[in-house]
Amino acid sequence: MFPTLIGTVVIAGIVGYLAEKSGFTQNGILPSIIICIGGAFLFFFVRLMFGFGFGSSGLNAIVSSIGALIIVPTHWRKR
Repeated sequence: MFPTLIGTVVIAGIVGYLAEKSGFTQNGILPSIIICIGGAFLFFFVRLMFGFGFGSSGLNAIVSSIGALIIVPTHWRKR
């Protein structure tokens, strides 16, 4: 379980960095990485508790990180 958790954090950090560098978000590198890691942690523990996911742990980390990047910044952005 611990290596899976560390891998989830690493993959989420990479997704956050790449999303910022590619122009997908304009939050800043550190906020994007923090948002991705938070979303990946949340989905990791939900997967442990309830047992549903998208297959492999890496795919779960990627999908949850992208989902967090889509939900969090648009929710808090002023209109």
